[in-house]
Amino acid sequence: MVTGKTIITIKGVKEGLVFLLDDQCDFVELLDELSAKLDKHVQQFNGPIVHIFIKLGARQLNEEDKERIKSIFRKQGNLLIQSIESDSPEVDPDAKEVPQLHTMIGMVRSGQTVEYDGHMLLIGDVNPGGTIRCSGDVYVLGALRGSVHAGTQGNEEAIIAASLMRPTQLRIADVISRPPDEWTSAEPWMEYAFLREGKMAIDKLTSLGRQRKEVMLFKGV
Repeated sequence: MVTGKTIITIKGVKEGLVFLLDDQCDFVELLDELSAKLDKHVQQFNGPIVHIFIKLGARQLNEEDKERIKSIFRKQGNLLIQSIESDSPEVDPDAKEVPQLHTMIGMVRSGQTVEYDGHMLLIGDVNPGGTIRCSGDVYVLGALRGSVHAGTQGNEEAIIAASLMRPTQLRIADVISRPPDEWTSAEPWMEYAFLREGKMAIDKLTSLGRQRKEVMLFKGV
C-alpha cells in the first residue's frame, strides 16, 4: 500500500490499484495533487500494465472533469483506468416523493374525463357529467358540479378543494362521498373535502393548515 496526503490515498488490491480521492477539497487542488503524486512515484509505476480504479466518494463529476483525471494518468503509459466511480447519493427512507402540480385552464365538460398523475389545479369549472381523476390533490378555482376522484392510487391524504362545492360525486382513494344534497353549502369561502377516520368530511380551505402542516410555506405579516 502506498499512502500520501490525506486528499489522495492509493491502495493495492488484487486487480490493481485503487485511488481514493477526497470529495471535500477543491477539484483543481485535487488535480494538482494527483499529478504531483504520480510524478513523485513514477519509478514505482514503471513496468507492466497496472489497472487503476478511481473512487470519488460523494463527489459527482461530469464527463469533461473525468477526462481531466484520465489525462493525468495517460502521462504514465502503463496505468490503465478501469473505472471512475462516485458513491450513490444517500436517500432518506422517510422522505416522500413530491408529486408534480399540473395546471389546467378551461372547463371540464359533460362526458369529458381529465386524468393526471400528481396534483391538479383547474382554473375553471367542472360541469355535471365531467370528471377529474388524479393521484394527488385536486383544486378547482371555480364551480365543482361534476365528479372528482383524488388519490386514485390509494392516497388517503389527498384532498379535493373547490371555490363552489356542488359535486355529483367525490371520491378520495376508495372512499366515496355522501349523497350530493349533503354537500349543499351557502358559505362564501372555498371548501375542501378530506378523509377523517376513513369517512369523507368537508371544511373551509383556510383550515387545511391544521391537517397538513407542510402546506404552510410562509406566514403573512
